[in-house]
Amino acid sequence: MTAWVRHIGPWLARRAENVAALMLALMFLAFLLQIAFRYALNLPIGWTHEISVILWIWLVLWGASFVIREREEIRFDIIYGAVGPGPRRVMCIITALILIALYAISLPAVFDYVTFMKVEKTGYLKIRFDWLFSIYIVFVVATIIRYIWLAWQAMRGVAPDEFDPTKASSGV
Repeated sequence: MTAWVRHIGPWLARRAENVAALMLALMFLAFLLQIAFRYALNLPIGWTHEISVILWIWLVLWGASFVIREREEIRFDIIYGAVGPGPRRVMCIITALILIALYAISLPAVFDYVTFMKVEKTGYLKIRFDWLFSIYIVFVVATIIRYIWLAWQAMRGVAPDEFDPTKASSGV
C-alpha cells in the first residue's frame, strides 16, 4: 500500500502538468485561429477570444493549485534567504496559519458567489459562469490543503528549503 501511495503523488503531478499543457495548447490554437480569421479572412470571430480568456483563467488557477511547487512561489527572498532553518520554519508556520485562516473565512462567500453566478452565461459560448468560476473553489481548497501540509511539516521540524537563486525556475 505504501509503495502505491508513493507512486500516485508523482503520477498525479504529471497529469496536472499534462492538463496545464493541454490548456496552454488549446489557448494557443484558439489564438492562431483568431488571427487567421481576423487578418487572413477578414472575418473576426469572438468565441476564440472568449475561449482564450477562459483557458487563461483556468490555466493560472489550475497551475497555482496543482503544478507550482512551494519553493517556486513568490516570497520576500531577501529576508527569507538571510535567516536560518529555525526562523524559516517560524515564518512558514505564521504565513501558513494566516493564509489558511483567510482562505477558510472566504470559502463560504466564494462558494455562494460561484453558485449564484449560474444565472449568467458567457457571450459567445454560453458557458455558465458558475462552471467558469468553479476553478476558484478548487484553487481555494487546494491552497488550504497545501498550507495545512506546509504548516504541519514546519511544526514537525522540517524547515522549508532555503532559497537558491541558481535553482530558480519559471514556476511552470
